[in-house]
This record gives sequence, structure tokens and C-alpha cells, in this order.
Amino acid sequence: MGHIKDSKNNLVPLIDRLNKYPIGLVDSEVLRKLLSLLFSKEEAFVASKFPLEEATLPELCHAVKMSEEDLLPILESMADKGLIMDLPYNNTIYYLLMPGTIGFIEFTFMKHHPDLPLDKIAILMEEYLTDYENGHAKEFFGSKTPLTRSLVYEDHIPVSSVITTYESARKIIKESSFGAVGMCYCRHQKEHAGGTCKKGVPIEGICISLGKGAEFLARRGFAEEKSKEELLDIIDMADDLNLTHITDNVRNKPSFICNCCGCCCHIMAGVQAGYYNGVAKTNYIAAIDSKLCDYCGDCFKACNVGAIGLDKSQHYFNRSERVSKVKEEICLGCGACISSCEKEAISLTPRENPSIPTGWKRDLFKTILKEKGRMTPFIISRVKKTLKQPFQNLFNH
Repeated sequence: MGHIKDSKNNLVPLIDRLNKYPIGLVDSEVLRKLLSLLFSKEEAFVASKFPLEEATLPELCHAVKMSEEDLLPILESMADKGLIMDLPYNNTIYYLLMPGTIGFIEFTFMKHHPDLPLDKIAILMEEYLTDYENGHAKEFFGSKTPLTRSLVYEDHIPVSSVITTYESARKIIKESSFGAVGMCYCRHQKEHAGGTCKKGVPIEGICISLGKGAEFLARRGFAEEKSKEELLDIIDMADDLNLTHITDNVRNKPSFICNCCGCCCHIMAGVQAGYYNGVAKTNYIAAIDSKLCDYCGDCFKACNVGAIGLDKSQHYFNRSERVSKVKEEICLGCGACISSCEKEAISLTPRENPSIPTGWKRDLFKTILKEKGRMTPFIISRVKKTLKQPFQNLFNH
């Protein structure tokens, strides 16, 4: 790491600040090149001084030793790029520094940025996010508690099962206060890196943001507000395309529903790379009826994490006898594979040890921080702000 230590030293404080979040960014030369394209020197400096929670303009001016007149244009630029969120509340704007993931890395490709070299950024992101041995994957997928979880195709759950609100993409949308739709970060980034989606999924109008975060994205041009009926139509389209619904690993007020394919999505790629518990599974699991399966392979293509393969426990005398089998340790239990099977050989069954997501995003972040030994800075920050509680922390939205 010596060669890193001597390069782009102005980014070190920024990286240190970002690594106080539950999901940080693993330092590397690639990361520094990436951050230097996303942040100007002034923006990197300001970001490095951000408190761990929301802050007002006067508070930030005090932290960075700048006047409001000088600081405000920098904050505006950062919000337009998705590096920070600006959140209006009771006639006051509160600012929050975005984490790398899920945060400004995704936001970068959720709208067109003519002022940014998106082709270069896309290639660097691809290199950084797909280093599964020493890179960011261990940081994102490595905690005991996953940051994200899969949602089940409720039309495919067993008749005897009752789906809860937090398991259903449709019910999450119906209970949300605000919804918006923007470009798929993964597919847009892949396009700039020279690739295309093998499932033919559109870049525009497929990924859903919800709640306070969605209000920010719509206001800053990263997404477009949609009615609940329009959002439900997107879920139907995603089901038709055999996509996997991914959301926050919380029960209350999830902030997004991404509709993911195995060829573009970095989260799905992480599971395929061996982080089988990097995404929380649903309370169901796919099962294949060997009497109906003709090993056509359609379910292989439909599964977004590579959880279906040849049943190697059987001995076959000829190719026509082959059948598929679900790899239970990998299967997310989403049900995306079921409609691909013309023989109706696949069904969902209840998982033996069902799990329940944590309640709020704040609680999820606390859990991950504790698991990674990063809780102390947040405790200190919380104590300092005990008497200054302007509104619920963004972690609850």
C-alpha cells in the first residue's frame, strides 16, 4: 500500500470519513482515481469535514471554516452530483454526506452528467466493484448482517402461506409516502463500459426509489415522480422479465426497490462470486420437481444468481434423463425462475428457518457498525447532538 500512501493525499481524509459508514470504501489506487473524477478538490475537502449525521449550512460553515457565500455553491454542486443530500425540513435545509454504496456511486449513473467523464468512471467502477478478492466486495458483502434483501414474487408463494407487508414489493409501494423512477445505475454504467444487458432490460424507468430519498432524487433530476399505479406497473414489467427485486434489509420504510438481472447488477454478481449470504434471502426457496423437469435450461437463464444447475446427485445413463436442481445455499427465494419453466416444474416452498429483517434502517446500520467495530464515532456524535434533534435521522427514511 506504500504507493497509495504517496498518491492523491488530498483524498485520504475523504476516504477516512467515508469509512466511518457501515459500508465504507476499501482504499486502492483505483478508488482514488475514481474519487478524483467524482469530487473536485474543494468538494473532497468539504466532504471530509462532514459530521456523521445531518447538518445545517451554519454548522457546515463552522466545520470547514468557510462563509455561507463560499460554501453554498460547493454544496449545490455536490447535491447535483449526488455526493450529498439536501433535505428541507421546517424551512431549514439539512445536508447529509452520501456513503459510497448504496450512495453516490449509484447516483452517478442515475442521470446524465455531461460535465463528468462517465466512460472513464464506468471502467474504473467496474474494476473497483468486481475485485472480489481484495476489493470492495468484502466490505459490502462481508458483514454478518446483509445491507440488502430479496423480495418474493408473491404470485408464486404457496397457497398455504401468508405474505407479510415487508416481503411484498407491491405492498411496500402501496405504503410508501412518495415514489420515483430513474435510470438503472448498473445498466447505465455497463453501457458506458461497453456492455449491454443480456436480458434486454431497459436502462430507463426500471428502478424505484421511495420515501425521503426519492423526494431528493426527483428534485435533483435523478428520478421522476410516479404514481403508485405506475410503480406497480414497473413491478409487473420486472416480473415479466424475470428480474429479482432487491430492497433495504429492513421491515419499515424501505428506500428503494431495484429490479436486478444477473448480467448487470453488481449485487447479483457478488452472490455469483461466492458471497452467498451477502443478500438476505426471502422466507421461501425454489424447488424443482424432477418428474416434470426436462432439463431445458430456461431456468438457468432466468435465475439471477446462478442458483440452478444439474442435479449431480443422480446417475444418468443418457442426456435425456438429466434434471435441474436448486442450490439451496445460493437461492434467494425470489421466484424469478418460476415463470420461465413451461413444464411448471418449479415452485416455491417455505424455508425451514425463516428470518425477519430488522425494523428500521437506523437499527440496521447500528447492527452493521457493531459487527465491524465502527460504532464509537457514531456514539460520540450522537451524544454531542443530544440536545439538537431537528428531525428524525435519515436512517429512518
